[in-house]
Amino acid sequence: MFRRLTTLGTAMAAVLALAAGPAHAAATTGSSGTVDGDPRPAKRVHNSLQIAFDPTRPDSFCTIGAVGADDYGRKIAISAGHCVSGAAYADRELTENVIPVYHRQDIGYGPIGWVRYFKDPEGSMTGHATKDYMVIELVPEVTLSSQGPYLKQTGILEVPGGTPSPNALNPAPDSERLLGAAWFNNNELVVSGQLGVWYGRITNNSQGIYQAHPQHKAGDSGGPTIWHVPGTPYPSQANGGQAAGPWAGITKAVILSYPWYAYTSSANILADLRARDAADPADVFGAGFEVTTNP
Repeated sequence: MFRRLTTLGTAMAAVLALAAGPAHAAATTGSSGTVDGDPRPAKRVHNSLQIAFDPTRPDSFCTIGAVGADDYGRKIAISAGHCVSGAAYADRELTENVIPVYHRQDIGYGPIGWVRYFKDPEGSMTGHATKDYMVIELVPEVTLSSQGPYLKQTGILEVPGGTPSPNALNPAPDSERLLGAAWFNNNELVVSGQLGVWYGRITNNSQGIYQAHPQHKAGDSGGPTIWHVPGTPYPSQANGGQAAGPWAGITKAVILSYPWYAYTSSANILADLRARDAADPADVFGAGFEVTTNP
């Protein structure tokens, strides 16, 4: 069973994935918290916030899936890797500020962060098979919030006894284990995007890529997905479409097998971050990522 709770539009996108080319910032952020010399006000950053990478192309955008901090105290946001491109920047830690990230509805604020890592899709139109994610380091001025317009993230999903992510080192912690999709499983995702708030059962799990009925469209790539905790309220018209649960992944793509909607599991993202950090300690942005507990 699947259901839409609130509707912002009804047209299903006839695209596989959204890619926005990287661009240099029109304004630069200094260590003193200024943009082009002017003081910056605080800005709240949360899941479902739409982001652009070129201030002249706000209609080419993606969405933030989760915000929090890494093991090194940096403010971090997670989105989809296929949202940017560029062989010179892919598959490495970007310590230089070369790909700015803007709040799509507030370009004038200047960059809210900088892309620090994204995985090259390696020829795929829908992003890398198991590592389609992006790490954004947010600027100090932003305030993190676990509450998006509809979804409140209550931590990171843990699946005791679940199958380890293909990206996981051995042994895999519970946060790097996958939700089951067999006929006797009833794992459901709740998703927020431009088409509203949807929920539905995971019908397939291929290497940590979940397929489920909740819908999305171009621009929702990287957006938030939570696990519906059994026994907790579903989003409804009565509660304003609100739902709470642990972060379970991000929106990936529309694909060519039913159901058409694919999501990258949080387990795949966290496992790859930990594996890369083990190979290069203290130099991996986003390693040890934890969703913020700020309201």
